[in-house]
Amino acid sequence: MSRNRLVPIVALCLLAAPLTACGGTSAASDEKVVTVYSADGLKGENGDGWYDRIFKDFEKETGIKVEYVEGGSGEVVQRAVREKRNTQADVLVTLPPFIKQADGKGLLQKYAPAGSDQVDGAGKGADGTWTSVVNNYFGFVYNKKDLKQAPTTWEQLLDAKYKNKIQYSTPGVAGDGTAVLIKAMHDFGGEKAAMDYLAELQSNNVGPSASTGKLAPKVDKGELLVANGDVQMNFAQAKSMPNLAIWFPATGTGRPTTFALPYAAGLVTDAPHSENAKKLLDYMLSRTAQQQVSEIGGGFSARQDTKATDANAVALTKLMDGVEVFEPDWADIDKNLTSYVDDWKEATGS
Repeated sequence: MSRNRLVPIVALCLLAAPLTACGGTSAASDEKVVTVYSADGLKGENGDGWYDRIFKDFEKETGIKVEYVEGGSGEVVQRAVREKRNTQADVLVTLPPFIKQADGKGLLQKYAPAGSDQVDGAGKGADGTWTSVVNNYFGFVYNKKDLKQAPTTWEQLLDAKYKNKIQYSTPGVAGDGTAVLIKAMHDFGGEKAAMDYLAELQSNNVGPSASTGKLAPKVDKGELLVANGDVQMNFAQAKSMPNLAIWFPATGTGRPTTFALPYAAGLVTDAPHSENAKKLLDYMLSRTAQQQVSEIGGGFSARQDTKATDANAVALTKLMDGVEVFEPDWADIDKNLTSYVDDWKEATGS
């Protein structure tokens, strides 16, 4: 997911793309530091997100300062690859399929955080190198002020009223942008039909965006009518964006669909502060932090034994009612993502 919205908060160093190391060499030699490379979305718009809370509480409890570098889902993995001979990150958090790419590139080492036994098998790596810390689902947003009736299907987005009023983030770079391809291929029954649709949609599309997070404010302001996103990020953003509403496209004859896009975390191979990283991963999956996922972050707990009952949890459950959740073929996507993205570029002229 590439959202690239970077806002400084206490005890975190947030840096604009291109990604730049926080804290310099002094941080690397400080035993009371842990460096997190993360896809964006869990940092609050106003310093009120899940990361804001748990990093602050973690530092207070352990004395370990969190240095934070934020970027797109693919971008943080690419940076970790470039730094493989001089590892800077301790913890990597990104979305599928990029967490699996990171594992395949040898960027992650085995570590089972305390509480990971309560994470569903689909939410963790088979080889024990990553574990979901926040569950999440792919979705779209629309401007509920300008669109009195919510869109319901992919086909409706081809209408002339959406000319230059639709935008989605870049597949292959952004996790949510890649999710557009995955969902379209599922909903339309295959790659060719999906590419044919996206080629037709291109006449209404503003163009590629490296940042998903920047699209929601444009929708809220009415610059766009529809954009892609994900439930956790957009639900959190809606607290300060009153015109934002979440929806899940269906095909003309089908039900609305979505699929899980969890934030998955792993211990980086040769992490300079591996013991601190393990402590942070344990804290992320602690009952305290997991109870705060919906209440503060607008997401879904990764632990099966954590049942949130706060107002956000109730609203999120209602939002998902009637939406069919499918399981992508992640092995196929991991193997063929490059060709799918190339085909998308050719189909859309991007």
